[in-house]
Amino acid sequence: MNEVNVLNENQFDLQYINKYATIMALGNGYLGLRASHEEYYAEQTRGMYVAGIYNKSTSNDVTELVNLPDLVGMKIEINDEIFSVLSGEIVSYNRNLNMQKGELTREIVWKNKDGNRFCLKFQRFVSKDNLHLLASKMNVISLDCDATIKVTTGIDAQTSNFGKQHLVEENIRVIDKKILHAVYKTTESNHMIALATSCNTPDTSDVSFVAKNRQLMAIIKQDLIVDQPFELEKISSVYTSIDKSEQDPAQASIQTVQEIISAGYGSLIEASSIKWNEFWKMKRVIISSKDETDQIALDFSLYHMEMMTPSHDERFSVGAKGLTGEGYKGHVFWDTEIFIAPFHLFTEPEVARKLLTYRYLHIKEAKEKAAKNGYAGALFPWESAFTGMEETPEYAAINILTGKRQKVASALAEHHIVADIAYAVCQYYENTFDKAFMECVGLELLKETARFWISRTTDENGVLSIKDVIGPDEYTEHINNNSYTNYMANYNVQQALKYMEKYNKIDEVLFESGKDFLKRIYLPQANEDKIIPQDDTFLTKPEIDLSKYKQKQGSQAILLDYSRQEVNEMQILKQADVVMLLYLFPTLFEADVVKKNLQYYEEHTIHDSSLSKAIHAIVAARCGDVENAYRFFQEACLIDLGSNPKSSDEGIHAASLGANWLATIFGFANITMETNKLKINPNLPENWDKLSFPFHFQGTNLEITITHESVTVTKQSGTEIEIQINGEVFHLKNQISTLL
Repeated sequence: MNEVNVLNENQFDLQYINKYATIMALGNGYLGLRASHEEYYAEQTRGMYVAGIYNKSTSNDVTELVNLPDLVGMKIEINDEIFSVLSGEIVSYNRNLNMQKGELTREIVWKNKDGNRFCLKFQRFVSKDNLHLLASKMNVISLDCDATIKVTTGIDAQTSNFGKQHLVEENIRVIDKKILHAVYKTTESNHMIALATSCNTPDTSDVSFVAKNRQLMAIIKQDLIVDQPFELEKISSVYTSIDKSEQDPAQASIQTVQEIISAGYGSLIEASSIKWNEFWKMKRVIISSKDETDQIALDFSLYHMEMMTPSHDERFSVGAKGLTGEGYKGHVFWDTEIFIAPFHLFTEPEVARKLLTYRYLHIKEAKEKAAKNGYAGALFPWESAFTGMEETPEYAAINILTGKRQKVASALAEHHIVADIAYAVCQYYENTFDKAFMECVGLELLKETARFWISRTTDENGVLSIKDVIGPDEYTEHINNNSYTNYMANYNVQQALKYMEKYNKIDEVLFESGKDFLKRIYLPQANEDKIIPQDDTFLTKPEIDLSKYKQKQGSQAILLDYSRQEVNEMQILKQADVVMLLYLFPTLFEADVVKKNLQYYEEHTIHDSSLSKAIHAIVAARCGDVENAYRFFQEACLIDLGSNPKSSDEGIHAASLGANWLATIFGFANITMETNKLKINPNLPENWDKLSFPFHFQGTNLEITITHESVTVTKQSGTEIEIQINGEVFHLKNQISTLL
């Protein structure tokens, strides 16, 4: 296998400091660590997060993912001058994220005010071998003169969520003049967080300790001799009270550091690298492209999806920013089921099962929300966290022109998430035939979500409408009969009845009301121009020229010229609901209808949502418009990796990374599935010579390789399956190949 790509930063730019802190972040699904620099900069947002650790700073506030005390920061003084790339002179600078083994390194040659040069190298990783472990290493060489160095580092609890403090210091101490140990508790959720850290230093170092102002620090002083390296290794551990362990977190954190401190950085990262190599061997997508950024983007997407997913524990899910920042308060949206879970489902289904189990574990809270809003069944929250309660803020930020807050309507009307979860349940079952899951978890989710939709309708002259909703396109609020929502609700109820019958677990009242629902639900149809109306009124609204806003896509620039209410009354889309529907149900409409709707709705879409471009890429590829599909794909890949310095300040665009994988597999490879058949009808971009990827289908592990001339499918393990390639059917026992 070719080496996985490395992300590089070749010069320091303060404008990009938080973007790179996000995109070069480290993590293992349990723990996420922003790639902030060791030294301190006022503009820099440090961040360390553990899956499931949420808190409210006040009773009236919103629950958010807690930014934990910092374990990587260092104050470095050389000859009494504080090291900073903003002072002195940077002779050379290079920082890279090695995604092959999950390591961040930085090497700088720095000239101080006296003209003396020092080479500083920093390394760090979050272990994929031990979820609770992170380690860093610093190497300093004086190139011109003997000098002195002083390093202050330890556990810094001055971190906060943009000023909001979530932790109370319970206990801090230094054990055996070696291990710094601190225990904190969240102020409202009462989670305990225990941290331990220790530094390996030369025997000649002078080490002392200090505790002050929420900081527990080791102060390390050392003489530097010309050309002789000074090395400092820092080994740390993180445990919490919600870990699946009978161990006391405080004791476990100490014990872990005690046991591994002597192992050293080198052997610890080697163990972690082995696990990362296993991941890449099992799941990597390889593209032979004339544009190397395509492969970099896919490597980047898979790296982050792996490190953001808490595959160790079904009580947690994936936040909209993963574990890389505080955007969206770390909350879980529909993104997980529709954009992120499929990657896991078709490579390692057990992880997708856990993500769905997270929803099942909170079905009680979803039922309570439905009842509170006057509905039956389960109404899952638009934004959720550890408790499964609705976490969507009631109000958005204050409008600085009017001084008023705008009410956030998502929790009240963006109900398609209910059907999104049901869709993911069916997708999981159809790819795994996991009977135990469907009988115990899936069917319950399908029944309660179906109950919700039946109660959510309004009877209008015998036709059932779904009124006052928000579809995925959040520029169009409080509309009736949103096509995406109605079709998804219809599918939801249909599947609930199907699986009740299949497993002979029929609830008579639900079954009869469900059959009535399916007969009478209004499903928007294509008009005489073959356009499917996004909702009851969208096609009657005025149009404006969106070209200047498309050029600034992702910035919501249109809201500088028009109010949200004005945008709501025009044919303006943040992302196209109908195109999303066409992606999820590729055979629902005739090919000419799909093509016309893709063209129509793209003209009215600004693509201000990071989820938009990749989905357009999939539908365009299926329509044979590979040139535009490839353009959409490449633009989608630049959402985090592009030149915009502020694009990822508050965290990664988690769902868009999942969508990049979806565009590759379901767009360009053009995989679709029927009950017991896998279909492949490729549409490779001209720039791509070959595409290879693993794919798990109904218990069988496949390796699929596509070129412009052939498709080769190799069965790695599993039973015989039926595959259709460009219309020709094959029964795969070992390996097949067919010419296009």
